[in-house]
Amino acid sequence: MPFTRRDFGLLSFGAAALAALGAPRAFAMSDATREAIMAFTGGVEPGEGGIILNTPEIAENGSTVPVDVSCEGATRIMLLADGNPNPGVASFTFGRLCPSRSAATRIRLASTQDVIAVAELEDGSFTMLANTVKVTIGGCGG
Repeated sequence: MPFTRRDFGLLSFGAAALAALGAPRAFAMSDATREAIMAFTGGVEPGEGGIILNTPEIAENGSTVPVDVSCEGATRIMLLADGNPNPGVASFTFGRLCPSRSAATRIRLASTQDVIAVAELEDGSFTMLANTVKVTIGGCGG
């Protein structure tokens, strides 16, 4: 069976869709953010999964961006804003008897950037998740 232009077009479209949707999103982070994560984890590279991080897709004003995070079995959660001059924005510690391992706050974002949550689990492992927030008006005086 010959390979037609239509076959090539369908194959190209399928490959592009798979690349866009099927691959996990890799993101570059600043050295300050990477150092903060390594300090939080004690040098352990965090895995993925288990964290629920709710951020707006678009923040009209970077001065008050609502963020809530939860992770079943977390003992600590750290929030970072990768594009801010000081990336660490919040840390939460949960006791053994805490019924909900979740927290909500408002943070400042200087510009469009990734908001990153890193959680330490009860077994000593770490997990991480990042969401991109598009900021139309920066909130860090810039």
